[in-house]
Amino acid sequence: MLVVEDYAPIQKAVAKGLREAGFAVDATGDGEEGLWYATSNDYDVVVLDLMLPGTDGLSILKRLRSEGRATHVLILTAKDTVQDRVTGLDLGADDYLVKPFAFEELLARVRALARRAYFAKNPSLTVGDLRIETASRRVWRGDDEVSLTSREYALLEYLALRAGEAVSRTDIWEHVYEFDSEADSNVVDVYIGYLRKKIERPGQAPLIHTLRGQGYSLRGPQ
Repeated sequence: MLVVEDYAPIQKAVAKGLREAGFAVDATGDGEEGLWYATSNDYDVVVLDLMLPGTDGLSILKRLRSEGRATHVLILTAKDTVQDRVTGLDLGADDYLVKPFAFEELLARVRALARRAYFAKNPSLTVGDLRIETASRRVWRGDDEVSLTSREYALLEYLALRAGEAVSRTDIWEHVYEFDSEADSNVVDVYIGYLRKKIERPGQAPLIHTLRGQGYSLRGPQ
């Protein structure tokens, strides 16, 4: 997740709120740096202000689309005329939210865009008897609710969005940790271990599978 917003109070509040919601967030208030982040990393969603120092938001959006990047972009701006919205959407934005805004609405829109990145429109994800409610961030294995930390939940949701696929440690790292994270590279394996202890059940087929040389896969019983 990338937030490009030059007004520091909004940038900090949005980044903090998204992190508390379990997203890995990079944030900047400079257009040039925002362009570098956006074109150097594979973000599921970019929250993008239009009026930025250095390079404006529409130029960043144009650059992303000219390079063929499918990153979902939510424009967050004080420019609220119909023509402003039409211009942003016609240039390739996926959503448009006008300031001032309620963070709960921003979060709901971001979650919807993140699901869309994996062709998952249903806010309820199901893998075998594992159920994940993305809106409330609650998880059940069968009839038993599972308590997860924010980082554990973020990892599980990412695996569920790509259920059945081989997900590399690099992909997990890029989607669950911030760009400048100093966490050790074995943290992914450690958190996979935490998840297994919480969601696996004795006598039942495992849901999280280790794929040698490829990473991990979350899938139901075959």
